[in-house]
Formats: sequence, C-alpha cells, structure tokens
Amino acid sequence: MDPDGRRQPDVTRSRRERVAGRVRASAARVRGRGGRAGRLRLSQLEVALVISVQAGLAAALAWAIGHNVLGNPAPIFAPSAAVGTIVAALGQRAHRTIELLVGVGLGIATTDFLLSFLGTGFWQTGFVVGCAIFATLVLFGRSGAAVGQAGGTAVLLAALSPAQQDLEWPRIVEAMVGGVVGLVVVAVLVPLNPMRILDRDAAPIYQCLARQLREVCAALGTRDQQRAVRALDALRAMGPDLERMHQALSGAEEVVSLAPARWLRRQDVERFARASQHVERVIEHGRGVARRAAMALQYDEPIPAELPASVGRLADAVELLRREHRAGRPTKRTHQAVRDAVYQAGRARARGVDEFGDAVVTQLRTAASDLLRATGCDPTTANQVVREAEQHGEESLRPGGGSPE
Repeated sequence: MDPDGRRQPDVTRSRRERVAGRVRASAARVRGRGGRAGRLRLSQLEVALVISVQAGLAAALAWAIGHNVLGNPAPIFAPSAAVGTIVAALGQRAHRTIELLVGVGLGIATTDFLLSFLGTGFWQTGFVVGCAIFATLVLFGRSGAAVGQAGGTAVLLAALSPAQQDLEWPRIVEAMVGGVVGLVVVAVLVPLNPMRILDRDAAPIYQCLARQLREVCAALGTRDQQRAVRALDALRAMGPDLERMHQALSGAEEVVSLAPARWLRRQDVERFARASQHVERVIEHGRGVARRAAMALQYDEPIPAELPASVGRLADAVELLRREHRAGRPTKRTHQAVRDAVYQAGRARARGVDEFGDAVVTQLRTAASDLLRATGCDPTTANQVVREAEQHGEESLRPGGGSPE
C-alpha cells in the first residue's frame, strides 16, 4: 500500500496473473477432457456403425437364402434369427444362436403337444404361450433369447396353424439358417476390430483411475481431506465401467476365436486380458491410497512433498500403460514412471511420515508392483524393482545418496 492506502500496481498485476494462470489451466483441463470424450464418442460410433452393417447384411443374406434356397416366398424367421444373433451382446453371439434354436424347439414341442388335444382359439393361444415360456424359464432360467423365441414360436404356430399346416420344420430350418448366417457375417464377412472394442470400454477405466489418483495427489499437496474422500468415492463407483470392460473382453475373445481375419490379434487380446486383471487390483490399491491419504489429512499427519509427487507419478504410469499397450509399443516409459513413483515414496518415508502416511506408501508400493505385472513382469521381478526403487529413494536423502535408475 502507498501512503494514501492505494494498492501498488505490481501487487495487483501479480494477483491478476495468478488468476489468469488458473483460468488458463482450467481451460486446458476442460479442452483435454472434451478431446478425450470426443475420441471415445467417435470410437463408439465406429463400433455402432459396424454392428449396423453386420445386422443389415445378415438380414439380407438370410432372406435371400430363405427365399431362393428354401423356397419360402415370405421368409421371416431366418432374417429375425440372423439379426437376433448380430445384436446379441458381444461375447455371447455363439451362445445366443444356440439359445435361439433351443427356444424354437421348446416352442414347437410345447405348442404341438397342447394344441393336439386343446384345439385352437384365443384362450388356447394364451395358455400355450404361457406354458412354453414357463417351460423355458424352468429349464434355462432368465435367458431372454430362448424365452423370446419359445414365446414367439408358440404365438405363430397357435395363430397360423388353422390356416397353414406344417410350419414346424420351416421354422426350425429358418432359425438355424439365420443363426448360422449371423455367425458367418460377424466371423468372416465384417468382423469387428477386437482392440477397438477393448480400447472403447477400457478407456474410461484408465482415465478415471489416473484422474482420481491426481485428485489424491492434489489433496495431499493442499491438505484437502474432502478432496481425497471425493476421489475415494469416485474410485468406488467404477463397478459399472469394470463390468463393461469384462463384456468387451468377452466380445474380443469371441472375435479372435471365430474370425480368421482377426486371429493375428489373439496375442494382443490375451495380453490385454492379463493386464486387465492387474489393473483391477491397481484400482483396489488406488482406493486404499485415497482412504489412507484422507485419514492422514484428517489426523493432521506430516505430508512430505514427495508423497503427493509419488501418487501423481503413479497416475502418469497408468496413462502411459494404456498408451503403450494401445500402440503395441514396449512399456519402457511405464516402467520408468513406476520406478519414479516408488522412488518418491521412499524419499517420503525417509523424511518422516506417521501411521497413515506410511500406509499410503505401502499401498502405493503394492499398486506399483501390480502395475508392473500388468506390463508383463513376473511377480518376483516386479517386487524386486519396487523394493530397489524404494531403497534408492530412502538412500538418496543420506549423505552420498543418488537418484533412481
């Protein structure tokens, strides 16, 4: 302040620069999230487009076979079965085809048996459909495909039997043709790229894990206990994303098993499957890091600067793992980020942490080991790398100490 009580210009300018810097940083984060969301949306649209093309092609081929080969002037069952196979959840298409055929068979058997002595009519139709669905549910549980086909077949046979005879075998044959055509389309003619399927559903998991680890890093740096709690809540809410990733993995495994054009991707899918198991463990350990960090802040424990730095570097390693796996590159940068994270954790422990701060270091070490195993390291090597990195961090604060390798 000058003698008149006015604020000096350089002080005002400094405050404005800090505010402008925060605004620019916030805008950069928003742009980054928007770009990631746009890329994810584009990937989803690509998969939806391929499935739409598969369904249209399968329906057309099944109709042509039913009309020109089977001699049905109005084939309905074959295209319906083909589309039912295509739109089934990824990883369940072969199973869905079997369910379609089982449902058709149960519907025919139930309807033939009951109509033979009940006759036809409105109440007979309702009774037959109810019995067909009941039998399917009792035998196969809540299988939507089998139940739907059993009920639909019972309706068609009960309604059309008085006007048209011998519908049973055409119905079975067309259902088989449609199911086979659907499998041929997804396996041979227009197979999905399995790695696109996996990247689409794995991206939110890696992004959320890295983002929440950065939130924990910021919470430790600013001593904001509620921020760490919010990060913990977000990590606990990842169940639906993990379920979608499991379904995507099942779909990718189905594609590389059925589609000859995708057999070369089998090793990539297997590597992703192994990595996903360890990434799920990293998520569990990330929850532990957030929980212990919140407790350390609640009890006002000392937080050395290296502790938030180690959590932030672990977030870097998560992002690098996804990039290097998606590009098919060696995971050298991921390894280095993991070593850096544990090195900083070792320095934090050497500077002095209390009970919950020490628990953060321990949990971070375990997460680092699992992250290394996600890159393909065996357990012994991963644990050795983590142990050595922490030792180097602790020794770096002693006279003559060094830096991480």
